[in-house]
Amino acid sequence: MSGLDVSTADLPGWKHTYSGKVRDLYTPDTEALGGPHPLGDVVLVVASDRVSAFDFVLSPGIPGKGKVLTQLSLWWFDQFSDIVGNHVVSTEVSVGAADGLIPAEVDGRAMICKRLDMFPIECVVRGYLTGSGLVEYKADGTVCGVELPGGLVDGSRLEAPIFTPAAKAEVGEHDENITFEQVAERLGWAAAENLMGLTLGVYGRAEEIARERGVILADTKFEFGSDPATGAILLGDEVLTPDSSRFWDLELWKPGGAQASFDKQYIRDWLASPESGWDKDSGAEPPALPAEVIEATQKRYVEAYTRLTGNDISL
Repeated sequence: MSGLDVSTADLPGWKHTYSGKVRDLYTPDTEALGGPHPLGDVVLVVASDRVSAFDFVLSPGIPGKGKVLTQLSLWWFDQFSDIVGNHVVSTEVSVGAADGLIPAEVDGRAMICKRLDMFPIECVVRGYLTGSGLVEYKADGTVCGVELPGGLVDGSRLEAPIFTPAAKAEVGEHDENITFEQVAERLGWAAAENLMGLTLGVYGRAEEIARERGVILADTKFEFGSDPATGAILLGDEVLTPDSSRFWDLELWKPGGAQASFDKQYIRDWLASPESGWDKDSGAEPPALPAEVIEATQKRYVEAYTRLTGNDISL
């Protein structure tokens, strides 16, 4: 299965309930299973090959991308399981339509996950200044209310990573950068401090691991949820993938210039270039991605996986 639109797939034992920009969500088909799911209150999370940029889902997708996202997330979850738990319950493949495990059609790109009460916050962390953070810094010297020293340029490494959360928006809408104080107003101080502490702790571990492998983890975002049964805060969604992170080549890193990246920045750059013929402020749908952009993006995603994990991946 290509995974470009897995939400249309008939997956034995599961019912499609939601599609995001990239992932599709399925809940157990209790009728087909003959009762509640044997693993409890779970959902099936399937990573498609869809790709988004500038809040648009682009066409066509990147072949094999969903598998890279899933396998890299699973690898990362293991790297900091001592810091925070996660929502993964099983990656076992089904051997029968009524066993409730992962259908063979989406093997490699799917996880059976504990259903969480997700916090409505994107837990963004930045170790380097770039992107929307750079725009805000140029305007008033801060990022999400965090004051930064003068003289920084695009790609500058920060003295210490900063927590720069965003309020999650509906599909097709822009997430809104907010301050820590605004997070506390929405969730309470204890929850806000827990999320900030976990975010910075996981980023610190991941940044060190990536750097050892010649990769800069410039920034990333996490999503956390509360386990309804225990109240524990767990990592959900994907984690530290080329979709949710900026990965740069450490050897070629140079503040003030364009970075050699292993993420979807290549797509953003093409869309913003005269070659695409598209104005991101026009409101018009972006053009179809040409074959060479698709191929180059796939290569970058695979390189991110192989550099970080030290393993090969078959798409």
